[in-house]
Amino acid sequence: MSTVMSTVMSTVTSTVVLHMSMSLDGFVAGPRVSAEHPMGEGGMRLHRWLFAERPDPRDQEVAAAVSASAGAVVLGRRTFEVGLPHWGDTPYPVPAFVLTRLARDPLPMTSGTFTFVTTGAESCVEAARAAAGGKDVVVMGAETGRRLLAAGLVDEVQLNLVPVVLGGGARLLADLEPMELERVGVVASDTVTHLRFRVVR
Repeated sequence: MSTVMSTVMSTVTSTVVLHMSMSLDGFVAGPRVSAEHPMGEGGMRLHRWLFAERPDPRDQEVAAAVSASAGAVVLGRRTFEVGLPHWGDTPYPVPAFVLTRLARDPLPMTSGTFTFVTTGAESCVEAARAAAGGKDVVVMGAETGRRLLAAGLVDEVQLNLVPVVLGGGARLLADLEPMELERVGVVASDTVTHLRFRVVR
């Protein structure tokens, strides 16, 4: 590989993208999240489009694009704890960085390694960017997503708007300072509307 090409690749900056399925009343998980109900009670309704027996091709295309673009994941300790028994692996086949206050050794899995970052959100995102190799850093979890949005660490937000009302649970956009977003993409199927926004700096 030429020196010029190596320099170009080393300066590619990963896009930090927050992906969430959201109900019409603004919840990204149902109430009482637990190991038994990792999306909260009733929260799996938000992911029916993703796990449908006969998925809409438009939804399949969106899901495939997210998976193909992922180079690393940032998630919170709560999402890690309730998700791991169901995933049995990293949530995407890439390195995953857990934002936590509790130090522990890295956890190797089949498709990647969970690394536990105790030095703050910015350090966690930087570690994920370094591992992503220019691909997207996917952010998971309502609390972690809200924290990174508040810190100005998210570049884009993809909301999969599902036509259900949960009536309670975890809100992604609660208690945030005002911010502007620019819509950069929309894909609508019969079951969900996929909205992509760029965070305006």
